[in-house]
Amino acid sequence: MTATRTARFSLPLTAALLLGACGGANVKPTLPAAPAKPVVAPASVPQVRIGLALGGGAAKGFAHIGVIKMLEANGIRPDVVSGTSAGSVVGALYASGMDAFQMQTKAFELDEASIRDVSLFSGGVVKGEKLQGYVNELVGQRKLEAMKRPLAVVATRLEDGQRTVFTRGNTGQAVRASSSIPGVFEPVKIGKATYVDGGVVSPVPVDAARELGAEFVIAVDISSKAGGKAPSSLFGNVNQSITIMGQKLGALELQRADAVIRPAVLDIGATDFEAKNRAILEGERAALAALPQIKAKLAKLQQARLSAAQAKARTQAAEAAAKARAECEARQGRLGRMLDRDACG
Repeated sequence: MTATRTARFSLPLTAALLLGACGGANVKPTLPAAPAKPVVAPASVPQVRIGLALGGGAAKGFAHIGVIKMLEANGIRPDVVSGTSAGSVVGALYASGMDAFQMQTKAFELDEASIRDVSLFSGGVVKGEKLQGYVNELVGQRKLEAMKRPLAVVATRLEDGQRTVFTRGNTGQAVRASSSIPGVFEPVKIGKATYVDGGVVSPVPVDAARELGAEFVIAVDISSKAGGKAPSSLFGNVNQSITIMGQKLGALELQRADAVIRPAVLDIGATDFEAKNRAILEGERAALAALPQIKAKLAKLQQARLSAAQAKARTQAAEAAAKARAECEARQGRLGRMLDRDACG
């Protein structure tokens, strides 16, 4: 009897205790879940945008093909191309999608007659129409803005000597203007202005490559240097004057390049098309010699960009964590923080 009473008494008591345990004032409240801490993902950055600035130099321009061949063979593929004079010819072919071997094949097929059209009514200078048609044919009649790589062609406005960078319009016509050596080619009329060789103001168009968005510019300098003696003909005087002026301007612009390749082609004449094979080989040799420096500089630049991106990612993650903690603490209120100091991380 006593056991029965005890059981009857204990059951309500146990229930009351259980209910009190579930709803008593001393029970720790359920706190809002703390947000997960942001995870800093490994930063990834785009590759350095490489520009190739191809200088002028008439028949010496075949050296550009050898340079491009070696750059590509070593995994360096320029994103943008700029060209002056002979450099604009090679630059147009390369920007159109040709690789170095295709350009070399076209170079071996080229003879001077296919691009030389003498005008008897303008002092025997070259008109340049053949060159314009030849370039347009090789690039598949693509306009400058339709190239597979962004291309800038540099010419000189004859009226005021202004450097002009063509990035839109007729590719062959822009190349013709860029290649119109004063006294050798007829000036080219485009719109309301007249243009001559880009080498007069920009022998190696480093700045034009920058303007296309290049972050690392490889310049190829094949420009002639003053020979140390006075010329003996009118054409020689004109050519020497342009060479001297180009040397001064070119030296300043080349300082703004990240790497300069100088093929040993200074002894190749302006019209020596028979030396094209040697010019290509010299381009290959010069590029190979410059490759260690180019690769080292590119790797250093890429690593600097990666380190900067990682530092930025860490800063953003820390800021996000601090913001999340502040929001968590605001939701908890003072009582929640007192009861569970670690709930918000």
